[in-house]
Amino acid sequence: MTSENLKNIALLIDADNTTPAGIDPVLTVMAELGQVNIRRAYGNFAKQGLSKWDRITNKYGIRPQQQFDVSKGKNATDMAMTIDAIDLLYQGKVDGFGIMSSDSDFTPLVTRLRQDGIVVYGFGGAKTPDAFKSVCTRFIDIDQLIRNAKEDEKTANPAAAADADLLDLIGAAYKEAKRDDEGFARLQQVGQIAGNRSSFDVRNYGFKNLSDLFRSLDNYKVERRDDGQLWVKRLR
Repeated sequence: MTSENLKNIALLIDADNTTPAGIDPVLTVMAELGQVNIRRAYGNFAKQGLSKWDRITNKYGIRPQQQFDVSKGKNATDMAMTIDAIDLLYQGKVDGFGIMSSDSDFTPLVTRLRQDGIVVYGFGGAKTPDAFKSVCTRFIDIDQLIRNAKEDEKTANPAAAADADLLDLIGAAYKEAKRDDEGFARLQQVGQIAGNRSSFDVRNYGFKNLSDLFRSLDNYKVERRDDGQLWVKRLR
């Protein structure tokens, strides 16, 4: 299933393990997949720590799913989210999911959804376990997403150029992409290859799109051709 075919999207929010400040930028990202018609937040909203959610649920059309703590040390939120996600999956009416949580307990759920060809975007903090990050189609750092949303204008992020893992990933994707006689590869294909290898997303590094990332790197050249397509070439 390609992103062009996605229409009905569900955003499920683990209110215990994420921040309401990320809702607006998360919904902006989810618009890549389609209409986010299902928006649910799960948690014990009687707790003082979740009081801020009350201020935004109506604003963003989010339906609160109250989950009382039935036993000390046990979290009913995870189970409720998982049950709802599987129900939506089997109803066959959802084309993609967003899971807002930093809890690795959702790793089996995401794995199951993706087995049915469902695109799953994960949104969590920087300390989210790799187990959860790696199974998502895309995993995006909410804190970085919030910082990006506050920027009036995008500027290159020098820290990205120093990230060895990032450079290795995009370098390998470029090598695997089909190149023309001048050594240029379609930027879209490079991004697809990188995405297939990991839950890579340029927004985690402070960039709005892949072309901005490549333009920030001295050893790559990006050009737009007459057909409107962007191409990239490694210079050294």
